[in-house]
Amino acid sequence: MQYPKSLEALIEAFARYPGVGRKTAERYAMHTLTRLTKQDVDQFSEALVQAISAIKPCPVCHHLTDLEQCEICADTHRDSSRIMIVENSKDVFSIEKSGTYKGKYHVLGGALSPIQGVGPDELNLSTLWQRVAEGEVKEVILATSATQEGETTALYLKRVLSSTDLLVTRIGYGVPVGANLEYADDQTLSKAIENRRVF
Repeated sequence: MQYPKSLEALIEAFARYPGVGRKTAERYAMHTLTRLTKQDVDQFSEALVQAISAIKPCPVCHHLTDLEQCEICADTHRDSSRIMIVENSKDVFSIEKSGTYKGKYHVLGGALSPIQGVGPDELNLSTLWQRVAEGEVKEVILATSATQEGETTALYLKRVLSSTDLLVTRIGYGVPVGANLEYADDQTLSKAIENRRVF
């Protein structure tokens, strides 16, 4: 027996989320239909629409924000001489939870992956070069994931930045190889930042 078309459409919508397979999407859809009230669904729908319309990349670092400039870039107490380069905003949130790092960030919006057609032009690099050229930055901390794409990205950035006077460091390998930063606990991230090394 097939699901009604509207239920099938809902299942397919949930299945678009990363890590959500067909069975999980079916459970989410059935829970939505049988356990949530119309008010719950309306609030969920409104939260989605609000987030999509209000959240945008910071014009300086590309971190997600609902302000003109993200709170980190706007914070004058943070160390502007250090920029930590990460792949996405999830990494910023994970590192901020550790409470260790007090500098600024730059969100690349991904990692280099020739197989998937992601080259330097697809990443947020032009604004990074602009920030570096302004002269306030003294250290660039490479905090890309310990995956093949993350390592490729770190090596590319190191090569490009080698012509500058910047100190280029890489976060320590407290983060397991092959893991994404978003899955690391606060203490592991804290140690990884403390144990960064010249790259």
